[in-house]
Amino acid sequence: MTNVENVILGKHSVVEETAICLLCQGHLLIEDVPGVGKTMLAKALAKSIGGHFKRIQFTPDMLPADVTGTSIYNQKTGEFEFRPGPIMAQIVLADEINRATPKTQAALLEAMEERQVTVDGVTRELHSPFLVLATQNPIEYEGTFPLPEAQLDRFLMRVSLGYPTPDEQMAILDAQQFAHPIERLTQITNAAELVDMQEQLKTVYVDPLIKQYIVQIVDQTRKHPDVYLGASPRGALTLYRTTQARAAIHGRDYVIPDDVKALATATLGHRIIISPAARIKGVSPADLLDEMLRSTPVPGAKVR
Repeated sequence: MTNVENVILGKHSVVEETAICLLCQGHLLIEDVPGVGKTMLAKALAKSIGGHFKRIQFTPDMLPADVTGTSIYNQKTGEFEFRPGPIMAQIVLADEINRATPKTQAALLEAMEERQVTVDGVTRELHSPFLVLATQNPIEYEGTFPLPEAQLDRFLMRVSLGYPTPDEQMAILDAQQFAHPIERLTQITNAAELVDMQEQLKTVYVDPLIKQYIVQIVDQTRKHPDVYLGASPRGALTLYRTTQARAAIHGRDYVIPDDVKALATATLGHRIIISPAARIKGVSPADLLDEMLRSTPVPGAKVR
């Protein structure tokens, strides 16, 4: 995390959430305007773990084969040879994913979920660790194909980098005066160590009261009058896994309620569909989750 923050200045929470996604073997959706550092975040993460990095710039005319790869006939050998697509990497930046057609989006999301691609009847496993950082512009909607709710549910978390503060902007200008900080970034771990950490993560203790706390929050998303469709069981499992990762990052072998509070919006916000009436009033999923967190009793807290 500290290594990546040498490149992505002033965005501690987003860098932490990206590291959590990597530890939980999930995928991240970054919804933000251009130029705030989404590509650099993916490159810095790949360089830190010594992983193979690829970028896919999605456009409306892109085909599924442009993502997964294709078989090409070799005239010398008389056989078809598989040419792997950019998805056959460890850290994949899916830039402007909502500009691709639904068919191409489906090819990417299948690889994300199954961790394999099938071309001409041959199934090939993807490299491990495998992380997709998908981006989309929340402002520009012309010529886009918004991700359906069922596909949004496949992403472990949705985050936003946001603009830097004036002080952070000054630090960015100073840091890039002669060269970009990513050029000086060093590798701090490798794929084998990361896979081992992903397995050890499952041993982090989660008290039954914390599990009940997670279930209560998810259940509220399904019963709230301003919610048309609440979080799925996958959402509850996501919140459970990510709290284990956050506890480990903070040097604990047990989860506390603050872990749940810190990750509830990032893990559940994109899984909630606001009712039309609430949307007209300007209510957002983050507002509703804040309200639910305030109203749900925290485990271990004394009632006044």
